[in-house]
Amino acid sequence: MSELARTPLHALHLELGARMVPFAGYDMPVQYPAGVLKEHLHTRAQAGLFDVSHMGQVRLDGVRAAERLESMVPVDVLGLGVNRQRYGLFTNAQGGILDDLMIVNAGDHLFLVVNAACKAQDIAHLRAHLEPEVRVTELADRALLALQGPAAAAVFERLAPGCAGMKFMDFRPLEVAGIPCFASRSGYTGEDGFEISVPAERAEELARALLAAPEVMPIGLGARDSLRLESGLCLYGHDIDTGTTPVEAALSWAIQKVRRSGGARAGGFPGAAVILEQLASGCRRQRVGLLGEGRAPVREGTDLLNADGHVVGRVTSGGFGPSAGKPVAMAYVEFAYAAVGTRLDALVRGKPLPVSVAPMPFVAQRYCRG
Repeated sequence: MSELARTPLHALHLELGARMVPFAGYDMPVQYPAGVLKEHLHTRAQAGLFDVSHMGQVRLDGVRAAERLESMVPVDVLGLGVNRQRYGLFTNAQGGILDDLMIVNAGDHLFLVVNAACKAQDIAHLRAHLEPEVRVTELADRALLALQGPAAAAVFERLAPGCAGMKFMDFRPLEVAGIPCFASRSGYTGEDGFEISVPAERAEELARALLAAPEVMPIGLGARDSLRLESGLCLYGHDIDTGTTPVEAALSWAIQKVRRSGGARAGGFPGAAVILEQLASGCRRQRVGLLGEGRAPVREGTDLLNADGHVVGRVTSGGFGPSAGKPVAMAYVEFAYAAVGTRLDALVRGKPLPVSVAPMPFVAQRYCRG
């Protein structure tokens, strides 16, 4: 096995007593001494600090960068305002999802954040399709921190007064505790918060400044996963992959009207024929939320049965939702069973456990939209 990479905060994680695990080729903190449950609940109640430096940060330069990137994703890049961020998807010729990512119009360039496990292939994919007309630069000298929770804004504004007035998906260059950074008002927990790109050599300084706030606790991958699951947010490689389309994944909201049939720039992205047909006519399966009865969680890979005992779906993410107070899961089911309220059985260790299709998110999202 090749040696695991380390983020710039690795020594700080060890100092804070983190339990480290391999994740996407990195040695990452899964939890700290407080434990996953307390970390999860603290983030929902106050603010949690996450090290997401394993994710890829990429800069695109060139006068046609937005136009060329738009040919790779089924989203509106050309219409993205300056200092605004948008969720996007790389798709393949079959309409499958190669990765999901964040796209920022930083004014004189585009800034992307891609998933850690897909980072190398995404950068190769970008270079193959964009260069030499567009310069693709991996920002390997930067770290990425996420400050999430209802107290995040108050904490962040004390250290970065320039963030005042930012709304969900806004992006700004900022000084944070005297450190030049750039930040977006976004995150992947369903809570209000900020993602902060910082020079790697100053990442620990910034993390310590944020952790000095009494509202802030360090949070590991375990709580990050339970938080995003409660918020109905997909994890690449589990809930979405090359075998799922955006329509099947219930991500049609990410495809703006301008890229749909009849739009000014309809199609023109990989898999457009498949995706546009599914938008028009529907698909055979759908990502749905599930609520369990009792306390037993329904885990990834669990088969879902209809009343006749036939397999009609499979769970892609599942666990006990600490804030929801009950088992929550996401699954793909045949479209006939995707309606909210549909009752199914989850086959757990050979025993059927009743579950119901439920709307997502399981816990209300609290983004600062206005």
